[in-house]
Amino acid sequence: MKKDQLLITTKQKLTIRNYSSQTIESYMSSIKLFINWVIKHHVKVMNDEVIEQYLFYLKKEKNRSLSSMKLAVASLKFLFSNVLEKDVPKALNISFRKEEIIPAVLSENEVEKLLNTPNNLKHRAILMTIYSAGLRLNECLELRKQDIDFDRKTITIKKGKGKKDRFTVLSNSLSNVLIQYSEQFQPGEYLFVGQNGGKFSASSVQAIMRKAVKDAGIKKHATVHTLRHSFATHLLENGTDIRFIQQLLGHKRLETTQIYTHISKVAFNRIKSPMDRLNIQ
Repeated sequence: MKKDQLLITTKQKLTIRNYSSQTIESYMSSIKLFINWVIKHHVKVMNDEVIEQYLFYLKKEKNRSLSSMKLAVASLKFLFSNVLEKDVPKALNISFRKEEIIPAVLSENEVEKLLNTPNNLKHRAILMTIYSAGLRLNECLELRKQDIDFDRKTITIKKGKGKKDRFTVLSNSLSNVLIQYSEQFQPGEYLFVGQNGGKFSASSVQAIMRKAVKDAGIKKHATVHTLRHSFATHLLENGTDIRFIQQLLGHKRLETTQIYTHISKVAFNRIKSPMDRLNIQ
């Protein structure tokens, strides 16, 4: 099967199996990179050795992260089993050592400074929505007007990660800002509309966040996703049950949510350094 036909067939099979558009895009990009590597190296026979060489190339030369390596393996498994209809090479049946990475979190004071920084009402509304409801960037951009329930104070997330719907909270502060925003901008299909009338772009939100971080004088490496981490951490610090936080974030496993127990200041406030018991002159 030639490259173009292989890619077309792969996309069709992913679509038929009800993969999300974002997952399809990620799989296609990953598989395209693999095919180009195979062509470049004139691979004639696909075996475990070739697969290992490719994975080594991704890690050593492309410096791919753990999540990117997992994506590469998952996409290649799909390619072999569902498109090429061959046995999955044993080289793809691997487990990765888990990285213990603690996410950056802003304090409530830092979030306050950051959200007060943008002068543009739309920009402020977007950042407030992500923080106050603990949304992923793509979830925020997919919001429709009808997803905001001002009476019940809820936001409906349609087909979030894993294609699962869920509810999250609509804060009073955000509610007031969204009413003001809607009156001024009159959004159409999507709640946050770009200049050309379509969905607001992810890159634009990332640029807004970078500017807000700089203007607020925040020295931490804070991204749009940092707002989601901060939302969860602040809920935990203020006594919200971790299982409720799990539901708000849309986490499948409680273990994913429990990372916030490692960065919550509540636990650290209970611990006193032995240095504080010493009489140091």
